[in-house]
Amino acid sequence: MLTDFDREMIELAYLQAKISADAGGLPIGSVLARGDAILGVGHNQRVQKGDPIAHGEMDALRNAGRQKTYKDTTLYTSLSPCMMCSGTIVQFKIPRLVINDTETFGGNEAFLRERGVDVIDAAHKPSIEQMAAFIAEKPALWNEDIME
Repeated sequence: MLTDFDREMIELAYLQAKISADAGGLPIGSVLARGDAILGVGHNQRVQKGDPIAHGEMDALRNAGRQKTYKDTTLYTSLSPCMMCSGTIVQFKIPRLVINDTETFGGNEAFLRERGVDVIDAAHKPSIEQMAAFIAEKPALWNEDIME
């Protein structure tokens, strides 16, 4: 079940994705929160920084800084996480993941659930539409990101 705070973070992840797209990058944004407190926000910066692992989730985690534990956090992401980011979620024992879009890219939800992560598909239409438009407009950049 989504709370009002969850809905706010879903929108914030979407807005982070838009920031990245407006800067010429991939429209993927993320937020790490503990309770109703935002720990870090970020967006995909692979293009902007020339960094192949600067995914949205990684940027939010980096911006949150060191945490003694992640066991009471929720990670919000505008797009279903890739295997690298999924592995990080498992490694850090982040217990809850809210995904705006599993439609245009997905596949690691079962992997995460099998490892105890509560995965919630928010089916956020603006995020789905934003990513679908990006893939249609910049298929080469998208294929580079997912290593196709």
